[in-house]
Amino acid sequence: MSNTLPIQPIETDWDRAPGVLDGAAELELTPGQCDLPYWFEHVAGTMLRRLSDGTVKDAGPTELVRAPGPLRDAVIDEFAFRHLAEEKATRALCYLVNSAPDSECLEFFTTQLVDEARHARAFRDHLLTLGVPADELARTVREVAGQAAAEVLDPLEEFGLTVLRDQGDFYGGVLALTVLVEGVLAPAAELSERKWRLLDPGAALVERGANMDEIRHLAVGSAIVRQRLLDHPEDTDRLLDVIRRGRELWTSLPMERVLYRRETLFQEGLKDAAGLLGDYEVWEGRRLVDTTAEERMATAASWSERTQDTRLRYMLLDGAVG
Repeated sequence: MSNTLPIQPIETDWDRAPGVLDGAAELELTPGQCDLPYWFEHVAGTMLRRLSDGTVKDAGPTELVRAPGPLRDAVIDEFAFRHLAEEKATRALCYLVNSAPDSECLEFFTTQLVDEARHARAFRDHLLTLGVPADELARTVREVAGQAAAEVLDPLEEFGLTVLRDQGDFYGGVLALTVLVEGVLAPAAELSERKWRLLDPGAALVERGANMDEIRHLAVGSAIVRQRLLDHPEDTDRLLDVIRRGRELWTSLPMERVLYRRETLFQEGLKDAAGLLGDYEVWEGRRLVDTTAEERMATAASWSERTQDTRLRYMLLDGAVG
């Protein structure tokens, strides 16, 4: 009998999983590879088990973030918004599961639905860790992020449901989720993970776990659309139109204002965090303490564009690049 342990896939390994940018450029996965047995063994059985048994440490927020002030306000603002976003993604995925054309897609999107519900809970639970009372949690989320959700998340949700639920376009729905949701929000979450790594290691861990899942979702969603266009190239113009309409909607939404408020709070808190952060670099060659709100926003936007363009080329939708 061999004593060799099964190899953990790199995308579900806390120690080896790539960041969003590298994963978007390099990782290739299909729904057949990421089926229910895969999820039970490698996500629930190993990735999540290591988190629950303490082998992946959750150090929680530092006192700088626990104390009332701009850093605490910034992370509460972000995690309340992310909680609502993940809840909406969970509900939308019900339609992808329902309209899945084969067993492989049905199993994969069932696991993604559970992943997004887990993320919503993780963001919500971290608000409790920050000291938001449990009986005030729902009200706090509404007060902090309700308006931003109404202005940004509701229109995105309606667009996706129009494509998937009303038009019955499964592949258009996958594309919208992959490019306009995962491809936009995941790079911003990558920046968030890096920003909070020293200030609130618990927040960074939540982001790290969510990002590991999102890379997998991005890779599989892209593979589904790519295979569809290899088999049915006549669908190209229709899917390009989905991207065009989705991007027009995205540019009309006040996401920049939402992010600027959050980054301004973070910037104010940086003044008190210089001693803790020291020479820590948020990206190569750039110390976090030296960055500005505008610079971080511009960097996240460039990462998002790069991620989207990489995946669009992979999906044979070069006409949407640039």
